[in-house]
Amino acid sequence: MNHRSPTTGPLLGIRILDLTRLLPGPLGTMMMADMGADVIKIENPESPDYVRAFPPYLNGESANYLSFNRSKRSLALNYNTAEGQKKFFDLVKTADVVVEQFRPGFLDKIGIGYEAAKVANPQIIYVSVTGYGQTGPYAHLAGHDLNYMAYAGVVGMTGNPAQAPAVPGVQIADIAGGSYMSVIGTLAALQARTRTGLGQHVDVSMTDGAMPLLSAVYALHAGGQNVQRGTAPLSGGIANYGVYGCQDHKYVALGTLEPKFWAKFCGLVQRPDWLGFVLPKNTAELADFKVQIGALFATQPQQYWVELGLAHDLLISPIYDLEDLENDPHLQERQMIVTQNHPRAGSFKTIGIPIKFSGTPAAPAWPAPTMGQDTESILASIGS
Repeated sequence: MNHRSPTTGPLLGIRILDLTRLLPGPLGTMMMADMGADVIKIENPESPDYVRAFPPYLNGESANYLSFNRSKRSLALNYNTAEGQKKFFDLVKTADVVVEQFRPGFLDKIGIGYEAAKVANPQIIYVSVTGYGQTGPYAHLAGHDLNYMAYAGVVGMTGNPAQAPAVPGVQIADIAGGSYMSVIGTLAALQARTRTGLGQHVDVSMTDGAMPLLSAVYALHAGGQNVQRGTAPLSGGIANYGVYGCQDHKYVALGTLEPKFWAKFCGLVQRPDWLGFVLPKNTAELADFKVQIGALFATQPQQYWVELGLAHDLLISPIYDLEDLENDPHLQERQMIVTQNHPRAGSFKTIGIPIKFSGTPAAPAWPAPTMGQDTESILASIGS
C-alpha cells in the first residue's frame, strides 16, 4: 500500500478534502497542495470531475485535468450512498478544510453540506465556490467565466471603445475570482480558527471575486468621470501605455507611464516634440498620436525594441505567444514552467508555483493522480 504525503511547503499538516470540479476550485486546491497541504481529491466514480473528458488528451489523460490537479491524492467515493457518506464524515473528522463547487444547497440536500460537516467536526472550514454566491437573486443560476465577468463589469471594460466588448483571453473570474479567492478565504479562515478554535462556512462568489479587478477604473467612475472601455488611462486611454506592432508582425507592450520614462523614450527615438503630448485634448488627437507611435514601432522588429528597452530601462516588453514562455530566461530561473512525468500521459509541462517561500519552499509533489489511485491507503488510514 503506497501512502503518499507532502514533504515541503508552508501548509504542511493541513488536510483539505477537495470536492471541486473543472477549473476554479481544482486550481485553487492545487496551489494549496503545492504549498504542502494534504489535498484529497474526492470524486464520485459515477460522476467524476467533468474536466477528465476535456481534450486534448495525452495517452487518454486530459491535459486540463493534469494541469489543475497535481500534488493531490485521489479518492474514489460515492458520497450519495449511506456508506460513502459515513466514510466522508470519517474523513471530515481528520480534515481542516472542505472545498466544494456545487450550486448552493446541493450538498445540503444530499446530506454532506456544511451543517452536517460541522456536527462531525466543529473546527471544519467549509469553502463553497460558486458563480454568484450563496445568497442573492442570482445564487441558483448556472453560469461560466464569461457570465460572471459580464455581471462583474470586466467584459464591459474590455476592448476597443468603437467595437463590441471583447472576450478576455484567459479565465479571469474563474481564476482571480474563484481559484485565488478560495485560497485567500481558506487561509483567512484557518487564521481565524487559531484564535477562536472554530471553523466556519466561507462563501466565495466568482462574480464578487472578479469585481476588485475594477478598483482603479471604478475609482474614476466614483470620482465623477464617464469611463468607457478603452478610455481609462491604463486601458488604452493614453498612447504611451499600450500595445504596438513591429516590423516583423510581432508586438511589444510600451509601459512608459511616468514622465521620466517617457522623456527618456522621446529622447532616444529623437522625438522631443512628443514630450508634452502624453494627454491629447480629444479622442481624435489620441488616435492620431497612437498612429504616429505605431508607425515608429513598425520601422524595426520586435527584438530591436526589446533590446532598446532593456538597455535603457524603457519599459518595453515583448508580447509573448504561449510557445515563448518556456524559453524566457527569467521565467526559467523562476521555475514558472515545470515538467512532470505522469505514469500514463508521460512527460507533461504545467505552470509553476507563483509564490516563493524562503523558509518553507513550495514545490509540485507529484503529477495529477489517476482516478482512485489513493483510495486504498486513504480509507485504511481512517479504518474503513
